[in-house]
Parts: sequence; C-alpha cells; structure tokens
Amino acid sequence: MEVAEEMAKQQKAISVAEFFEKNRQILGFDSAPRALITCVKEAVDNSLDACEDAGILPDIFVQIKKSGECYQVVVEDNGPGIVPEEIPRVFAKLLYGSRFHTLRQSRGQQGIGISAAVLYSQLTTGKPTRVISKIAPHKPACYCELIINTAKNEPEILKMEDTDWERPRGTRVELEMEGSYVRSRRQSVYGSLKSTAIVNPHARLTLVEPEGNVEIFERVTESLPKRAYAISPHPAGIELGELIKLLRYSEKKKLRVFLKETFSSIGTISAQELCSRAALDSEMSPNDLDHEQSKRLHSAFKQIKVKSPPVDCLSPIGEELIKAGLEKEYRLDYIATAIRPVSVYSGNPFLVEIGLGYGGELEKESRVELLRFANRVPLVYQQGACALTHAVESVSWKNYSLSQPTGSGIPVGPAVLLIHIASTNIPFTSESKDAVADVPEILAEVDLGLKEVARKLRRYLSRQSILSERREKEEIIRKILPRIAKKLSDVLGKQEPDIGPVVAKIMGNLLVFRSMEKNDGLLRVSIRVENHSDLVRSFKLHEVLAVQAEAVSPEAKVIPLGDAFDYHWKLSLPAGESVSIRYRIAADGVTLKEPVVEGLDEEIVTGARVI
Repeated sequence: MEVAEEMAKQQKAISVAEFFEKNRQILGFDSAPRALITCVKEAVDNSLDACEDAGILPDIFVQIKKSGECYQVVVEDNGPGIVPEEIPRVFAKLLYGSRFHTLRQSRGQQGIGISAAVLYSQLTTGKPTRVISKIAPHKPACYCELIINTAKNEPEILKMEDTDWERPRGTRVELEMEGSYVRSRRQSVYGSLKSTAIVNPHARLTLVEPEGNVEIFERVTESLPKRAYAISPHPAGIELGELIKLLRYSEKKKLRVFLKETFSSIGTISAQELCSRAALDSEMSPNDLDHEQSKRLHSAFKQIKVKSPPVDCLSPIGEELIKAGLEKEYRLDYIATAIRPVSVYSGNPFLVEIGLGYGGELEKESRVELLRFANRVPLVYQQGACALTHAVESVSWKNYSLSQPTGSGIPVGPAVLLIHIASTNIPFTSESKDAVADVPEILAEVDLGLKEVARKLRRYLSRQSILSERREKEEIIRKILPRIAKKLSDVLGKQEPDIGPVVAKIMGNLLVFRSMEKNDGLLRVSIRVENHSDLVRSFKLHEVLAVQAEAVSPEAKVIPLGDAFDYHWKLSLPAGESVSIRYRIAADGVTLKEPVVEGLDEEIVTGARVI
C-alpha cells in the first residue's frame, strides 16, 4: 500500500464539540475562577433573552454551592420555559440556537454559551447536567438529565420524565464543575451580576453565595427594554461569496425581486439601478448568474448610495436607565450620559452609549473604574485587548479635569465609566466574547461619546469650584455680619436685625423672605422672592401646609401629601426682579415649616431650604 493511501485512512472528521473539548480556553474556561463566572454569565444571558423575548420581567435566581472539591451552579428563571423535545438540543448541542441567522440585537448569537458550560461540567466532573423546564401553569414540568456525545456533537438523554415544580413556568439548570469562587469587585460572579444589574435595570437578580450570603439586585423599572426586530442584511456588509450563495439558493424568479426582498434599504428604484450598473437583466433568474455576473453585481453594491439599515433592530438602554442603574449600585455626586446616533460598520448597525459617574464614595486616588458592555452583557476579562478600553486610553483626560499621570491610559480619579455598544453583530476578538475588536467606526463613535461626557464633567467640576468659593465667601460674611449687627444694636439700643437680606445682596443670591400677620383668627402670609444675581433664575417654590390655604395669589398647584398639602409655584425671575406670594390660613395651632426651593443650588439661595 502506498504511503498516501495509508495516510488517507488516518483522516477523519472532528466534531465541533470535540474541538472545544480540547480547546476550552477559547470559550473562557481557562482558569478555575473564570470557568465559574463564564458558566453563570452564559446561563443568566440565556434567561434574560428568553424573558425579554416573551415580554416577561426577568426574575433570576443564582446559587453557588460547594460540593466536595467542586461547585454546583444553579440558575433558575421565570421565563417562558423550553418545550421538552428542545431541551436536549438547547443544552447539549454546540452551535444550536435561534439567533445566529437573525439580524437583531441579542445577547447570544452562536448557540455555544450554555452548551459550552455543559461540556465543561461534563469534562471536569463526569456528571450530567440536570434541567427542569415548565411552559405553562396547567402543564407538568419536564425533568431531564443529559450529557453531550462529543464525537457526534449530539445530546444523550440519561433521564427524562414529568415532575412537579412550584413555579408556574420557567427553566432551572444545575451543573457541577471544577472551579474557584472568589469575591471581588469586578472579576467574580458577584461583580459580573452587579454589572449585569446596572445595564439591565428591569431585571431582578438574586445571588446565593457558597457561604450562604444572599445578594439581591433589585429592578428599578417595571418597563421592558424596547423590542429589537430582525432586519434583512445590508448590501454594504455582503461579501462576494455570501452573495453568490444567496443567488444560487434563492427561490425568487426575478433578479430585481431578489434584490428588493433579500436586502434592507433597497427598493424598486435601487434594485433597477443595481441591475443597470452591473449590466444585468432585471428580469433574469438569480440562479442563472455566473461568477463574473455575480462579481459585477457585487461591485455595483459599492457604487450606488443606499440609506443606512433600519435601527429598530437595536434596543439601547437609554439615558434615564443608565443613570438609574449607576445610582442603584454606586453612591455618586454627579452622572453624565451620552447616546451616540446609530452608525454602521460593514453593513451592521451599532449604537454607543456612555455613562460617567463622579464623586460620592468612589476612591480619589485609584484608576477610574471601567465597565464595558456589549448588548447588555458585561465584558469581564481581556480589558486591555478591547477597543472600548483603547478608546478610553486615547482620550487626553487632563483636558477634562481628570488626572492621567502617564499622559495616556486609564485616568485616575473618583469616577466610574460605563460604555455600552449595541449591535446586530458585535465584532468580538474571540469566541469567549470578552473584548471588542478595534473596528475604526466603533473606535470613532466611542471616542466622540467619551469626549461628550468628559465635557459635561468638566463643566460640572468648574461649576462646583465656583460654588465652593461662594460657600467660603458666605461663611466669612456670616461670621462677620452678625457681630457687626449685634454691636450696632447694642450701641443704638435697637432689636438685632435679620441679616439674611443683606447676605443675599452681597452674595448675589436668591432671597426668600416670609412675613406673617395674625388677625381675626387668620394668619396672613406673604413670601417675597428677590433675585439679586445677574442671571435669570428658574425654580419651584414649595410651601407644605397642614391645612388648606385661601386667597392664594398667584394661583398655586396643590398636591395632597397624606395629612398635609404641598402648594408650589413655578417661577422664573429675571436678574434684579422680585415677586410676592400671598395666602391666608386658620391661625390656631399652625406652625409653618421653612419654604423650600427646588431646582437651584443650595449655595445661591438664602432664606429657604433647597432640594
């Protein structure tokens, strides 16, 4: 027998499961702590996607138990459940899923994540994965024990039966694996879930740690994210080989119909123009195009100008929920946000969202905490290899009031920086999905978003510096003037005057001065508001009263507050102007609280409490 024939006998196909079994580090299972984090992350991502697709507010339970030398991971959700015949393929077949061929924003795309966790569990402990799933309250739950046949990349069912489960619907998965549980701020199960809670403020996450400690990340909104809808591929992102495949297997009878119905942003006129530029008959069958004709059509795609793909395939977090998420997990003095317009790379729409939190309890001398997210999923590892990090490092933060000792790199200061990229196709650097590739369009958009929030921070810090100087000046004045007033009143033998109006004039503040007159069992109240600054001051003035007022002028908006009433006026006073507010109430047993100003800084208001 010839050598070539002998060698040919040794050739055989390798299943994808066998490949990843020997190369588990590619999927993020390269160390004991990371393996545990990756397993929880993949299971939680699946639960979040399932709940959102079904229009259910996610309530996800995660428990980590020590089991001898290994760990047992339990993830349970309140989602729509999985029909029994699909359970084995969902959990025990790699590259099996519903989203790979769909162009819309979602956490999972490749159908690898949870199956890879099952594979790692099976590889390190030899034990099967246990799944319970229930699709409706009136139907029994399905219990399944399974493993992956790695030679065939097919599931093997060890046990499947109906069972009782207290949940009306949902899915529970239990895996046992080698791992290591660490508790840190970022690279841990706790840190990953905390980050997930920030960008998924509609979800409630519960974590039970090995020691029994329970951490609950409550939801801060009852609204589900905007639904992302699937779109057709955009001509700007089509490669020649992909176009040839689409043409060959198309069921359309006419080329113009194929172009119009296969691609987004191509209408009747655009389809006709493409055919003309490629010198092709628009009525011919797509299946009849040869390689040269396909190549001309592909070139025509680059010659005509078509509009960007639809943006309803994306589901951004939004400025309000970014702020709510950061406020939920951090105590901050200031939050700035920026949402960039939808852009496109290689035909894929994407959107960048930035949140910058400053001050509060954050450490002043440490590096800014960087939170990276892709399609609402935290990127825990490979920070240095990520485009989002590279964009942060390239900004000159010294120009925006943050320290950058080396002139480049992550800045230093009491700040947390959140960067989220949403896209139909995130360009990850590897299958472990830990870092975003350095795509020029993405780097440019992140850079613009970072500089936008940085400018807002610089304005805030500049304003805080001015207000700090005002506070120091006012403290000095308030120490000196009372002494002068007391001396003068002693010398003249008169009552010591209220120095509030004098302080307001010197400081250029907004003065709120209330006077009262009691007569015939009624208390007549007058509030005079004077603007001693050089700017227009717009604000709300509140009076919280235990009884209802009469003869209120000007008219106020009234909100009942249990046993009290909140009277408030929306005012806008030009520089040097004043306004008077009058009302009367029954005088018996009434004690008035200090007036309240809403919408201005405390440092520029005299005579009222500021909220």
